[in-house]
Amino acid sequence: MGLDHPWTEPPRPGTVVDVLPGIKWLRMPLPFRLDHINLWLLEDGAGWTAVDTGIGLEETRALWERVFTETLGGRPLTRVVVTHFHPDHMGNAGWLTERWRAGLWCTQAEWLYAQWAWLSRDAATLERRLAHYRRHGCAEAALGALAGRLNPYPKLVPTLAPEFQRICDGDALAIGGRRWEVVTAYGHAPEHACLSCRAADVLISGDQVLPKITTNVSVWPEQPMANPLRLYLDSLDRFRPLPAATLVLPSHGLPFRGLHTRLDQLRDHHAARLGEAVDALVEPRSAAELVPVLFRRELDPHQLAFALGEALAHLRFLEEDGRVVRQVGADGVHRFLKA
Repeated sequence: MGLDHPWTEPPRPGTVVDVLPGIKWLRMPLPFRLDHINLWLLEDGAGWTAVDTGIGLEETRALWERVFTETLGGRPLTRVVVTHFHPDHMGNAGWLTERWRAGLWCTQAEWLYAQWAWLSRDAATLERRLAHYRRHGCAEAALGALAGRLNPYPKLVPTLAPEFQRICDGDALAIGGRRWEVVTAYGHAPEHACLSCRAADVLISGDQVLPKITTNVSVWPEQPMANPLRLYLDSLDRFRPLPAATLVLPSHGLPFRGLHTRLDQLRDHHAARLGEAVDALVEPRSAAELVPVLFRRELDPHQLAFALGEALAHLRFLEEDGRVVRQVGADGVHRFLKA
């Protein structure tokens, strides 16, 4: 059984679609291959709560201003909830909270990671990141391309909110007469927050459950021995108790029903990718050499960083599972071989 999409077209930038009474869907553009993000406005008494903020560029802020004028009905933005620290979600949080004197609500790990990402732009940090990719088999040409975009965060998140209200797993946020439960998930981001409203059968899933593409799950240079794919797959089980008819509001793609079906599809996808990786490791291969096996298309530097991270995530899963072993060559490159 496939997914049911109640809407076949998204709102135009700067406009909204009413999802349910008191829940509005808006979409903002992104300057990447993944060219959009969905944002959500929740009616909240005398004001509005925004869930996620878009990338911190002037074009996005101009669209926000249009929303303020045409959609909010003269009521202020009183709260900003950010699902995780990535720039398309956190990008305008500092601006919106200052613009409206509103509070920022997010998990502690996401706020701290945003601070770290914003500050990590010195030459030593850049060299450590390049060393990570060199260690995993990147050729000099690829390293040169990666060097140009290793930390775009400060450009995409121009300002950060100086304070925040911490939300934790299991917390209940009262928004517009509805009870929204915080469900944290891992693997894609340090402490990604989703919002579940049982009374309305709605889940704001952020990037954790997407209807068409798969969530990026990567090993990054600052945690080279992490196993994010295990964390991600374990986190999927957190959504199983929700009703099958739950309306899922994702950050990318169209809203959908069929949550349990999608959870099964995501598990099947990663099982297949893990199988492909093992089959390719009949001789030692680095993560960079595994990328063309898992991603059969040309990648730009932005996509290459994510592809390398995903290849490593699958290798680390297999390594901890005992299905592959790591070998460090005389050249310092880490290669993996089927056990």
